[in-house]
Amino acid sequence: MQVPFLDLQTPHRELWPEIRDEFEKAFYSAAFVGGPQVSAFEDEFAAFCKVAGCASVNSGTDAIRLALMAMGIGAGDEVICPAHTFIATSEAISQTGAKPVFVDIDPVTYTVDPACVAKAINSRTRAVIPVHLYGQCADMDVLLEIANKHNLLVLEDACQAHGASYKGRLAGSMGHAAAFSFYPGKNLGACGEAGAVTSNDPQIIRKVKMLRDHGQSQKYYHDTEGYNARMDALQAIVLRAKLKHLAAWNEGRRRCAQLYDQRLGTSPRITIPRVAPGNVHVYHLYVILVENRDALQHELARHGIGTGLHYPLPLHLQKAYNHLGYKEGDLPVTERVARSLLSLPMFPHLTEDQIAYVCDKILSAVEAQR
Repeated sequence: MQVPFLDLQTPHRELWPEIRDEFEKAFYSAAFVGGPQVSAFEDEFAAFCKVAGCASVNSGTDAIRLALMAMGIGAGDEVICPAHTFIATSEAISQTGAKPVFVDIDPVTYTVDPACVAKAINSRTRAVIPVHLYGQCADMDVLLEIANKHNLLVLEDACQAHGASYKGRLAGSMGHAAAFSFYPGKNLGACGEAGAVTSNDPQIIRKVKMLRDHGQSQKYYHDTEGYNARMDALQAIVLRAKLKHLAAWNEGRRRCAQLYDQRLGTSPRITIPRVAPGNVHVYHLYVILVENRDALQHELARHGIGTGLHYPLPLHLQKAYNHLGYKEGDLPVTERVARSLLSLPMFPHLTEDQIAYVCDKILSAVEAQR
């Protein structure tokens, strides 16, 4: 049996008739950049996240970068973020002129540890970016309390958490702003690059919309220098079609996760994902911790099972951040998790037979390693 890590083909085949019809309208109208499709998606995604506004952009990375800039982050500032995330989180900080400050993660949820955030704050700290990793929200009540105490801005990195919630509040609705990625493999994915910023602050949304479009307040009137970071209409068409199915797809992911939990949770040699109280997880990724991870990954590949590593080398130990002076041992939980993590196949159309096959091969492999 072959079990891919991700299946992008099935949902696109199912939605193709609707997408094709809208593509045809766009081709005939020649409205390719901005326009009614993009505006409609922004309204619909804001309503989905239960926020006042949404500004679409061309990637999740630019969503983080432009949101930080719209919030006034720049040279001389420090922004705290976890080292256990994709580099887009930290490179967006650097690209504003600010300095990323890496902190450790919670050993149970793998999201940023609020106690570590509190310890990292100094006179230059302006903001914190909690990453809602793998589809689970960070501990936002504690983080917001810390931020309020120190007058810090909070930007949610919700790039892996479309539809996740924390104590009844949706990802993207709790901080001063939030950034989403619609990279094809996300729970809500485009057919190419796309992203969005959400916020209840209309000034942040207004500034992001200016920055994404060369700093224009109106055509050919530039209040500032900006960027070419707009979402195109074809991506908006795809996202509008998929957004209608996102809740059901997220429920499908939870069904898959429950099946994994039932089978893999019986082994003391496997650490399965844990959901914090009050959280609704959307399982962008299903990540286990195991000893001899590389050997297990090789064995699964031999049996036709796709896996991933998210993320094998923490950001504070990457060559790109040598200049910041971090060393091995600085963030022990992050480093321990990075050595042991393995992402299993996870997508809404994953079948029970496929999950059983994956679990059987994992359990056999870890038993053989004893």
